[in-house]
Amino acid sequence: MNRFAHFSAVRWWGIVRKEFLQLRRDRLTFAMIVGIPLIQMALFGYAINTDPKHLPTALITADRSEFTRSFVAALGASGYFDIRQTLPDEAAGRRALARGQVLFVLDIPAGFTRELVTGRHPSLLMEADATDPVAVATALGALQGITQSALRKDLTGPLAPLGQKPAAFDVQVHRLYNPEGDSQYNVVPGLMGVILTMTMVIMTGLAITRERERGTMENLLATPVLPIEVTTGKIIPYVAIGLFQATIIVFASRYLFGVPIAGSLVLLYGAALLFIAATLAVGIMLSSIAQNQLQAVQLSFFYFLPNILLSGFMFPFFGMPGWAQTLGNLLPLTYFNRLVRAILLKGAGFSDIWPQVWPMLIFMGVVMAVAVRFYRRTLD
Repeated sequence: MNRFAHFSAVRWWGIVRKEFLQLRRDRLTFAMIVGIPLIQMALFGYAINTDPKHLPTALITADRSEFTRSFVAALGASGYFDIRQTLPDEAAGRRALARGQVLFVLDIPAGFTRELVTGRHPSLLMEADATDPVAVATALGALQGITQSALRKDLTGPLAPLGQKPAAFDVQVHRLYNPEGDSQYNVVPGLMGVILTMTMVIMTGLAITRERERGTMENLLATPVLPIEVTTGKIIPYVAIGLFQATIIVFASRYLFGVPIAGSLVLLYGAALLFIAATLAVGIMLSSIAQNQLQAVQLSFFYFLPNILLSGFMFPFFGMPGWAQTLGNLLPLTYFNRLVRAILLKGAGFSDIWPQVWPMLIFMGVVMAVAVRFYRRTLD
């Protein structure tokens, strides 16, 4: 008689209990079940903002009067522009834009007030970093309304006729680096970091756990190799894979999507090499912590999720609240996205990208130290 001829509720319930017991013993899986929904709700509910405000703005002013002060105050009151520094000249403004220190530079020329009160309809210049067109579009759209209303309280008495016009002056907007506002110029370079993060972390995340599950870890531990030799030795082959992927992405960006390459390819590959090394170090660290390949994949996904949401790839970085920007600044993808866009679109040199390079160097050193420490623990 076939013992499976009929359905047994007792056997079925035994299988259900076994699965619940296994889930309870697997603390990492249980943490993922609870943690991922909470993290996603927190990020999408509080951190993600498609209408970014308080965007960093610099001021170049060769004319100081009650009119210019009123306009600058109106910019700040709008909520879109956050005046963070005053720069001496246009060259300093271009450097600040190239390094990503600010998104806007307002240039008030000499003689602005004189031309304003004499009815000559002067112009101000607003230069915008348009590498991310979504981040600056709303703020630039609000400029017209600010221009029309900023000086109404100042244009009184003999100047009242000037206030009756649509605007006594105008603001000329220059969208730098991406004047057409092509979203591909922003998304495609950012894909390099996203793809490298996903593939490098997962591939190396399985490196040590694969050895453990296949039983070859005992052979590896029996050899006289040091933990630093194992961790770095496992990284090197994947460096070549990462550089090959970066080459495919650069080629596709230029010849399929028309993304310009304004900067040095040597500098770009050097930055990619550093980012690949930092990302592979994360994979080795996760591989050292995880007990099996499933946990390694889970940890890789847990790491990948905040990277794609908080790095400025999908959503404007400066549109996020301060705590989310702080978390984003702990991730290497945040700096690599800025770095790649600066080299490709802005033609940035080494001095311009150095503020994005040194955090990745620190990140790689810390992560490698953690990976070596956890690997030593496996020797016990």
